[in-house]
Amino acid sequence: MPARRLPLFCDTALAGRIERAEAQVIAEASRAARRRRADAAGFVIPIAGGVASFAEEGSPLNKVAGLGFGGVPGPAALDEIERAYAACGAPVQVELAHLADPEIGAVLTGRGYRLVSFENVLGFDLGLDPGDQPGRATPPGIEVWVSGEDELGAWLDVVEGFLHPDTPGTPGPEELPREILKSVERDLATAAGVTRYIALRDGVPAGGAFFRDAAGLAQFAGASTLPAHRRRGVQTALLSARLADAAAADCDLAVITTAPGSVSQQNAQRCGFDLLYARAVLAGPRRDGGRPA
Repeated sequence: MPARRLPLFCDTALAGRIERAEAQVIAEASRAARRRRADAAGFVIPIAGGVASFAEEGSPLNKVAGLGFGGVPGPAALDEIERAYAACGAPVQVELAHLADPEIGAVLTGRGYRLVSFENVLGFDLGLDPGDQPGRATPPGIEVWVSGEDELGAWLDVVEGFLHPDTPGTPGPEELPREILKSVERDLATAAGVTRYIALRDGVPAGGAFFRDAAGLAQFAGASTLPAHRRRGVQTALLSARLADAAAADCDLAVITTAPGSVSQQNAQRCGFDLLYARAVLAGPRRDGGRPA
């Protein structure tokens, strides 16, 4: 990894760029879920620069993302998405960056939304001189390669480490059923611009991850290590490989989202990522026709 440099500073313009990319990938994955299921259920509704998404029952793609950098949603827009989620029998969940327009938080809490958790967004500046670009750091016994189109099934198997959380620190979302997890990973991993990776430890599949090139912004996600291979440098190797490849693809920034105080955040910061901002996760009241239940 390169020598320590000044921490990356995140202003509202950079946060807006990251949040727009986040909203875009959520929308793409949600549409992929609808195509996979070949039915008309679900929705992607634009709202104030972000999106409201419902992919399928129990999916973590069921959320409002990207708000705060394209105006403040009015009552009619919020009524619409609350009715849409109610029609699907799902609660409303909003992820709101702390750099977003503060009026949105006031509007949501005024409607009965409550804070349930946080997540952190970290970034790595790839707009460096060629001599300072990140190189690959692969611990002994670890091998990382790009997963081909014919290896999607193998990749889905290796990222099942998500079923066994390893996140001391602030609690994250509830564990997902195996089939929902695989469906979400499949939908995200087949979005436009995604490159998947598999890591081997001593010749055995041990972990996986992906990154998505969103117009020069490298979104890192899907990282998971099977329990038997943890604390052996698998995630460090996957981070290193993705940083090197994102730099080679002329991305100027890599971003990753973690649970606060988690092993994933610690790994990212050890690899040179800087904490940029937090997102508050807000749960909305159940609605029927736009009125409190």
